[in-house]
Amino acid sequence: MTAAARATAPRRFLKATHDLVFHHVHGGQLIYNACWEDPRIDRQLLGLGRDSRVVMITSAGCNALDYLLDGPAEIHAIDVNPRQNAVLELKLALIRRGDFGDLFEFFGIGSHERFKPVYRAVRAQLSASARDFWDDKISFFDPGSMKKSFYYHGAAGTAAWLMGGALFRAKPNIRNHALCLLDADSLAQQAGVYARLEPKIWGKLSHWLLRQRMIMTLLGVPAPQLKLIEDSYPGGVTAYVKDKLRHVMSGLPARENYFWRVYITGSYTLSCCPNYLREENLPLLAGRADRVKPHTCTVAQFLRRNPGIYSHYVLLDHQDWLAWHEPEALLEEWELILANSRPGTRILMRSAGLDLSFVPAPVRERLRFFPEITAPMHLTDRVGTYGSLHFAEVR
Repeated sequence: MTAAARATAPRRFLKATHDLVFHHVHGGQLIYNACWEDPRIDRQLLGLGRDSRVVMITSAGCNALDYLLDGPAEIHAIDVNPRQNAVLELKLALIRRGDFGDLFEFFGIGSHERFKPVYRAVRAQLSASARDFWDDKISFFDPGSMKKSFYYHGAAGTAAWLMGGALFRAKPNIRNHALCLLDADSLAQQAGVYARLEPKIWGKLSHWLLRQRMIMTLLGVPAPQLKLIEDSYPGGVTAYVKDKLRHVMSGLPARENYFWRVYITGSYTLSCCPNYLREENLPLLAGRADRVKPHTCTVAQFLRRNPGIYSHYVLLDHQDWLAWHEPEALLEEWELILANSRPGTRILMRSAGLDLSFVPAPVRERLRFFPEITAPMHLTDRVGTYGSLHFAEVR
């Protein structure tokens, strides 16, 4: 074996092992039960209007519904995992039904005592694949189940439940401090609570949990992103998570941070929740629900099947994975995006890395980026877990 072959052998083994685990987890279950990107920032950057035609990654569908409040002509929600689209379809069905109490119990509280009859009332609105999924998994909303909340089901929810349970059992006071932090009256009070909470969080157990590749896989963080963080962030993954958590918990108001609340407590509140769960927005969303169209495929497959000029693309962070794992597919996706865009089409991306290295150089030449806008906005992101935020317009 040559030296070059010996050098690449570990990488091939890592890739094959990651493929096996990642595809086993992601190919067979729901991953995200809530979006982990801040739509408040997205909507400021995207500037959606009545002529907007949006192509986006579905995730859990929360942000597609948030964008819908701005009245775009159409939103194409794309995900390779049909279970993600099934979540969006159930949300849309409950929104169309128009009963805010049922909608909030399902996706605000995360459980409903009458989950079976309510599901039966909207089941006919769902696609065949969504019906298949929910026929089997509607018990995710059973308040009598061991986990008691939809938000502790699916891969990311299970990881949150396991990690939270382990920490809360090891140090019961952590939960009390976390609840105090969520209800703090001011940033100063919140920062004081977190200063007391932080040393309780970071011990041997939390460091061990962060080193578990399976936990990261359940959270939807693939090996390429972990490697990207290890290679680009001083101190690696542990320092990255510590710094991000400190910034969010000390520097941004926790009272409005529904992203972290739902995984700490298992539910939202009426005053701390995504916009689709605010009662005043229900009539508007119900009237526009048919503008959201789920598609189970890749972005490239969608664009090949549905060519046209789209005004906005929201790509989340999936290109981190493509750049490391399938660079040819990444280039093909960009070629199709640019072929189905016009000058001024807006593109929003996030990355675990700190720069644009995941975007192929020839593509960067076709785009105009605005780091002077995104850098300060990134600091206000209530999720706070991404390394960078990127907004571009097609030249």
